[in-house]
Amino acid sequence: MRKIISFLFFIFTVHLAALGQQDPQYTNNMFYKLGVNPGFAGSQDAISGMILNRYQWSGFEGAPKTMVFSADAPVLVFGKPSGVGLNIVSDELGPEKNVLVNFSYAYKTALKFGTLGIGVAMGIFNKGLDGEWEIPEDDLGIYISPGSDPAITQGEVSQVALDAGIGLYLEGKKYYLGASVTHVNQAPIKFSDQATTYLVRHYYLSGGYNIKLPDPLFELRPSFFLKSDLAAWQVDLNTNLVYNDRLWGGISYRVQDAVALLFGTELFNGLSVGYSFDLVTSAIGRYGYGSHEVFISYSVNVEKNRSRKYKSVRFL
Repeated sequence: MRKIISFLFFIFTVHLAALGQQDPQYTNNMFYKLGVNPGFAGSQDAISGMILNRYQWSGFEGAPKTMVFSADAPVLVFGKPSGVGLNIVSDELGPEKNVLVNFSYAYKTALKFGTLGIGVAMGIFNKGLDGEWEIPEDDLGIYISPGSDPAITQGEVSQVALDAGIGLYLEGKKYYLGASVTHVNQAPIKFSDQATTYLVRHYYLSGGYNIKLPDPLFELRPSFFLKSDLAAWQVDLNTNLVYNDRLWGGISYRVQDAVALLFGTELFNGLSVGYSFDLVTSAIGRYGYGSHEVFISYSVNVEKNRSRKYKSVRFL
């Protein structure tokens, strides 16, 4: 299977003018919104930070592995409510290693039905490739050796490109709705005259609603997360049941790909941990691989006494 992954990687991402660029995938997308939508920055009245690790298709050699650090906070800019944020994302897939570092700014404006954040993200995207790989002849009947195709880079190479994103994030008392675009400028990354790839725009739409149940200690929080590069699309349908704003469990369905279980808790005063496990339903699931994702977040509400009971700002 490692040989198959490498071959598919060659066909779709390293060939002359490869046009595809897949953003990292997150099951806990209802908690990590800043990664795809700069309009979210500063939406909560707190300084918030998150560390997230995702291990996709665990046990599969060369499978995607993603590590994230993000932080955001509300600020005043020229006396206007605003938000700032930082994302550092490391994403690995086989011989490809990508690092994204960007800064977000969101202007906040109050509407009758909520607060709208209008955001922009600017940063750098570093794409690295290790060209010293080969696919020996196997049941595919294919043999490709280093140096046999000028479109395959030799040795370890990397290139940096400027990257930009935009987003809108609307938040009310019981709901949120977001729309955003990553890689707006579709920056080219050129390793050689024969090997060029592009950061293709990805479009995102997300939303969620909080439903109070008859028992006031319980709340149902359904949400959705849609992304597309206009060539393909993917949608997550999620539901979390939350107890006393501190403990949650839920299920997520990623159409034609996976069913995930989510768990988490706020430990104390804004410190939260969460975990999800994806049971893969697509073709690769036949080989028994699942995906794991874990995050830890900490939020400090600077306007309140930290010794009092704290409602996690990662929830609406």
